[in-house]
Amino acid sequence: MNRRTVASRRGRNPFDPFRVREPTPDRTLRLPPRSPVDDRLLIARVQAGDASAERALYDAHVDRVYRLVYRIAGDPDQAQDYTQETFIRAFSGLADFRGEAALATWICSIAVSVALNGLRRGKRLRAREVALDEAATAAAAVRVAEPDLRDRLARAIDDLPEGYRVVFLMHDVEGYTHEEIGRTLGVQPGTSKAQLSRARAKLRRTLADFARG
Repeated sequence: MNRRTVASRRGRNPFDPFRVREPTPDRTLRLPPRSPVDDRLLIARVQAGDASAERALYDAHVDRVYRLVYRIAGDPDQAQDYTQETFIRAFSGLADFRGEAALATWICSIAVSVALNGLRRGKRLRAREVALDEAATAAAAVRVAEPDLRDRLARAIDDLPEGYRVVFLMHDVEGYTHEEIGRTLGVQPGTSKAQLSRARAKLRRTLADFARG
């Protein structure tokens, strides 16, 4: 698929948006591995303009991408946007795919980059909004009841340093191995293990007062 075809799809999902489903908390999606030969053949068909191959590639990876960016963003609308942007970038960049990692790993690395960059932009915008509204809202602050453990945990995860949070979500929530995380994020498996350990320790400290209560 050429870049003009991809560019014409910007601003809308080029495939069926209802194909993407929100993750359910009681299951982790684990796709069967594809062989490098399968990936190369599929990519070749996509680059030749085969619409059925485009759809096959999208269908093979969309659920895993959506679940990953949903976990990172925590918002279904943002996850839809990040999923769409991931595939726009993936299809645009197929000519640059060298096969040094699995296609799924390459696509997931794009997804992580898209989600984190999107969240960074959102945080900057929110920071500006808070600065403008701070004086007006400070006097109206009210006491908020202590959140339950699930809400407290969600907030604690959101407050983790970015690297810790992504590794924690990928390993403990989505079930990626440290080897998969390393290939996706471009780090050594040992780095992934260390960040996971630090993330868990930080969460335990953050939640300790709640547990004692």
